[in-house]
Amino acid sequence: MSTSRSALSTDLEASTLRKLQARIIPFVFVLMVIAFLDRINIGFAALTMNKDLAITSQQFGLLSGTFFWGYFIFEIPSNLLMHKVGARIWIARILISWGSWPC
Repeated sequence: MSTSRSALSTDLEASTLRKLQARIIPFVFVLMVIAFLDRINIGFAALTMNKDLAITSQQFGLLSGTFFWGYFIFEIPSNLLMHKVGARIWIARILISWGSWPC
């Protein structure tokens, strides 16, 4: 009886790994490529933006780090609120608040 359970467990593990490899891993790879391209774009933007804003590369690094920490701190509460009120309402709220930001 125990051999059939271990065989069933092994089959389940193999099936799960195949599903991971076929579905999740390619999706995560695409997300990693997009994140990498985003970081590259920030670096290219810094080349001209630093001169336009009259900031040094150290100041740009500090500002980028400040943005990252603000994003990191507020992302979890934002996702919790989105779960509470629903994605449709929360994303609409983000679009309205960022879209009406004075330029």
